Amino acid sequence: MPRQTPPFRADMVGSLLRTAPLKAARAQHEQGAITAGELQAIEDQEIRKIVRRQEEIGLQAVTDGEFRRAFWHFDFLEHLDGVEGYWADHGIQFQGAQVKPKGIRVTGKLGFTSHPMLEHFRFLKANTGRVPKMTIPSPSMLHYRGGRQVIDTAVYPEMEDFYADLGRAYAGAVAAFAAEGCRYLQLDDVSFAYLCDPDQRRMLAERGDDPVKQPGIYAAMLNAAIAGRPKDMVITMHLCRGNFRSTFIASGGYEPVAERLFNEIAADGYFMEWDTERAGGFEPLRFLPKGKSVVLGLVTSKSGTLEQKDDIKRRIDEAAKFVDLDQLCLSPQCGFASTEEGNVLAEDEQWAKLEMIVEIAREVWG
Repeated sequence: MPRQTPPFRADMVGSLLRTAPLKAARAQHEQGAITAGELQAIEDQEIRKIVRRQEEIGLQAVTDGEFRRAFWHFDFLEHLDGVEGYWADHGIQFQGAQVKPKGIRVTGKLGFTSHPMLEHFRFLKANTGRVPKMTIPSPSMLHYRGGRQVIDTAVYPEMEDFYADLGRAYAGAVAAFAAEGCRYLQLDDVSFAYLCDPDQRRMLAERGDDPVKQPGIYAAMLNAAIAGRPKDMVITMHLCRGNFRSTFIASGGYEPVAERLFNEIAADGYFMEWDTERAGGFEPLRFLPKGKSVVLGLVTSKSGTLEQKDDIKRRIDEAAKFVDLDQLCLSPQCGFASTEEGNVLAEDEQWAKLEMIVEIAREVWG
């Protein structure tokens, strides 16, 4: 059956490859050749184009492609009260690539006053007749990247107070997006998928965090963030093992976190990557309770090679051995451009993948 509420049978994670005019404008703005207003005019123009394209291929929910961002997470987090961005000595290390050395740190009491992305959502909502989907990083991302060392101990001598304030700050953000009419909000989270990787768990332990306790801490904070949402506001989570220039960070199936993820966190749906063997099998879907959905990320955003429709359908059938087919949807495994550099594929290859997802969803679910 088709779905009237998100997540939809054919859906997408959020980010899209930045277009040539947008890349040129951002470079010109960095060099001081055009003003912020002139850059925004080009962003507006290019976002309208990609919104039309998403509508034309049949997506029921559309995003702005995250076209106004450089990073999927830092651009949101650094505008929370008490958080500042800075340029670090080195960037996050992926398998074979390193991100530009941006960082964030907590220098004051966390809170939510306002945010430039509220205006970004307003623009998207005003320029589509479909469901406007907003994507922001999960609150856990303010902690997971740097841990205790990026949080001022004078401001937060106790980590419990940090987590409580962060949950409240996010509750403010969720309420603000709801007030703007947002009814489809996605929290992008790498922490739960990273916690399935023994190397990442070792890294957390070495820096002083407890990888056994951390999922419960993050789950409680997520629930605090979304507890006050309107009844008709759908909250999804996107789980990822890293996405930068078609590379990754973590590996490991969802078994260590699935039960807690599906049953302790009050999200309505989960976008989960299953495009390679690094993500393990579909067995963890057995923990999914009735009333919740999983969007199967079976189509990779890391390569331009178009999957075979029959192969994707077979994998949907495999997943349906562990959970009702009616609780499943289909999407790419991640965004196409988690950072402005984008993954290593062409725009026409990106759109071909999204078109194929829409076609498969119609054939599988009607």
